[in-house]
Amino acid sequence: MSRIYIIHENDDWTQYLVKRLEELDLPYEAWHMKNGVVDLTSTPPDGVFYNRMSASSHTRGHRYAPELTGGLLAWLEQHDRTVFNGTHALELELSKMKQYTALEASHIKTPKTIAAVGRDQILEAAEKLGTAPFITKHNRAGKGLGVQLFYSIEGLKSYLDGSDFEEPIDGITLIQEYIESPESFITRAEFVGGKFIYAVRVDTSEGFELCPADACRIDDAFCPVGEQEERPMFEIIDHVNPTLIKKYEAFLRENKIHVAGIEFITNAQGETFTYDVNTNTNYNSDAEAKAGKYGMLELAKFLGKALEKETVKS
Repeated sequence: MSRIYIIHENDDWTQYLVKRLEELDLPYEAWHMKNGVVDLTSTPPDGVFYNRMSASSHTRGHRYAPELTGGLLAWLEQHDRTVFNGTHALELELSKMKQYTALEASHIKTPKTIAAVGRDQILEAAEKLGTAPFITKHNRAGKGLGVQLFYSIEGLKSYLDGSDFEEPIDGITLIQEYIESPESFITRAEFVGGKFIYAVRVDTSEGFELCPADACRIDDAFCPVGEQEERPMFEIIDHVNPTLIKKYEAFLRENKIHVAGIEFITNAQGETFTYDVNTNTNYNSDAEAKAGKYGMLELAKFLGKALEKETVKS
């Protein structure tokens, strides 16, 4: 029987989609990619395949899940299966360098960024960037991995020589100009089927750990409804620049990305910079309940319609 296949490595994140698929009585099967076998001599099952592999899988002990998933997706595409967020989407998920070059190719402005491997080269990159403050981040990241704010080269040297330095999983550290929001927030635009569904305003005053999933909330300091918060950490907003949204939708089409959260920030001069494309996007339940909009429900409906088309076609 044809069904929806979820390709993933994190049950804590996937359970919310599974719940919606069950509510809609849609047949599904979850493929956890921590370990597995991909028989390239066989034929894939019938159905539609949704990839939600994460760049941060190594932080959960799933170091090689993205590599195995990449081969799996190539196999599925070879057999003309319907794949959402396929090989090219995964390629961008695993490399911010590739994200930025793809965004710039679509005339979407990104922060000035220099990539480096090696301690001396990281310092060289920071000196070449020539602006302060600046941030470091991991090229293959997710969850704000490796994001540190520096006001001087000396501060960066101390960090690189200290015990707090995090070696990126792919060895590549990014040095990036720091874009400051006058109100300490970023915006994340959510897309399903390549179409905009809503935007969420994210309070960054507590730091760079911006994962919206309920499983990412570790204590009340990060809670969207914490008693000490003057405003919720995640809040769905009504208005986003429609021209920017059209650019994002075109970018997603050009890069064969079907489901994504795209993060951007606006500085005091009104300039907007796009700095992250998350093809393993998650949603915050408190913000959605308040707004009456539900990302996983929209995703489940999208996958259900795709499965219906696939069933009729076969």
